[in-house]
Amino acid sequence: MPFFRSTIALSAMSLALSFPASAQEFGTEADANYAALLWVVMEEGRLVGDDALYGFPYEGAEPHGALLETFYTEATIDGHTGTLVVKRNYGPADVEYDQVIGDPAGHLGAVTVMFQRETGYDADNQDWFWVKYLPDGTLDKNPKGTSLAGRVAKGADAGCIACHSGEDDYIFTSDAVAMMMK
Repeated sequence: MPFFRSTIALSAMSLALSFPASAQEFGTEADANYAALLWVVMEEGRLVGDDALYGFPYEGAEPHGALLETFYTEATIDGHTGTLVVKRNYGPADVEYDQVIGDPAGHLGAVTVMFQRETGYDADNQDWFWVKYLPDGTLDKNPKGTSLAGRVAKGADAGCIACHSGEDDYIFTSDAVAMMMK
């Protein structure tokens, strides 16, 4: 499994961010603005975009993709440093390793991200901020047209939080993160 460890930072001083009052909301303008800042941080860290670093993909599963790459690092946004988990989701379902390695951009279906925000952002869910980007960095949307950024599907029976809350730290690859943090 690929690992990427560094600290990347971005200050939001020039952007006015207002955070949603309700913990139940996601896909708000504030969530979209925060997701845009996060994309810039990931571009600067070469985790996404034209100059992205690549690792060796591993077998994935729905809803993410047939093959995945996952990178673990830290990022700083507006003075807060948190754990950043970036997952590149490749497809279609029958995609082969050599196809992804030979043309990763051509097989990238989405980039799904978890960023551990400041204490109190979403204490019920360990303060994780969730986002699903399309390959070009735009936000993906659910069938109702809501952007998938923020406290995605909080309180729902399905979705990011519902699936990941079954893990103690919300990360299915916890052993990899523990090794990185040593």
